[in-house]
Amino acid sequence: MRAARTLAVTATAFAALGLAAPLATATNGPSNVTVTPLQAERGGDGSNGVTVSPFAVHQGAILTVTVRGCAGGTVTSNAFATTTLSPAVNGVSTATPRIFNNATPGQYNLAVQCNGRTLTQPFRVLAGQGAQGGLGGSMAPSSTEMAIGGSLVAAAALGGGVFIARRRRMTGAGV
Repeated sequence: MRAARTLAVTATAFAALGLAAPLATATNGPSNVTVTPLQAERGGDGSNGVTVSPFAVHQGAILTVTVRGCAGGTVTSNAFATTTLSPAVNGVSTATPRIFNNATPGQYNLAVQCNGRTLTQPFRVLAGQGAQGGLGGSMAPSSTEMAIGGSLVAAAALGGGVFIARRRRMTGAGV
């Protein structure tokens, strides 16, 4: 009988967690950023061997530059500090420059210096909205996160109350 009660409490907790999961994924709603076909291109067709991802990047975010057929070199732009390409693995080198926090939003070009030649690729810098990581708890929880937390606490309290009430009945009846 004790195993059945434990199973019931566990099932209730998992059900509460399962019901809260869709709310947790809905926290980040639709974006107000308009994406043009040029931005959807995600950094060109790679015909010159250089691609950027994402094509449209926010201030302070990381841009990934991939270069095919390059054994090393540097990547430069007005939007970020000069970055060194990684050693080639299977003919592909990468660099991950961080866009300046104060970079002016708009269209930029990056230049890859590789094997004595210069390759260029456009990308776009978007205003603000960089990653919210590393804020050390200075951000308040959203209303969705509060609703999920409250429902989980309520489910745990209800499950615990039912468990204790059933336990009292079982021990009171046997004595």
